[in-house]
Amino acid sequence: MKNSTNKSLKLTAREEELMSIFWTRGPLFVRELLEMQEEPKPHFNTLSTIVRGLEEKGFLRHKSFGSTYQYYPEISRDEYMQGALKSVVKKYFKDSYLGVVSTLIKEEQISLEELKELIERVERNSKK
Repeated sequence: MKNSTNKSLKLTAREEELMSIFWTRGPLFVRELLEMQEEPKPHFNTLSTIVRGLEEKGFLRHKSFGSTYQYYPEISRDEYMQGALKSVVKKYFKDSYLGVVSTLIKEEQISLEELKELIERVERNSKK
């Protein structure tokens, strides 16, 4: 069951880091996730609490294996990125994607060639 509201929830930097591991590696037990952490490794219970929080927010789900759980992503990285982008556009650009592009042009973060390519993509997509 996918919950579209979870895409708009904000993740902390640590939560995003853990989700990135799940998106890359797939289903994991907390002990496996702990083994992948850099030194100093967090305490197992700390990591377990963060993972359960991600499940409560709707980003992870789990399968039971006896008394332990294997967690897996409930939403894809692309779904999260789309939600994060929508949130930024709404919050900082008054829900205007044109405002985003205008800012990129003004700040010289997008070249004329890239802008032309973007227009061509939009035109191709509108013909489909």
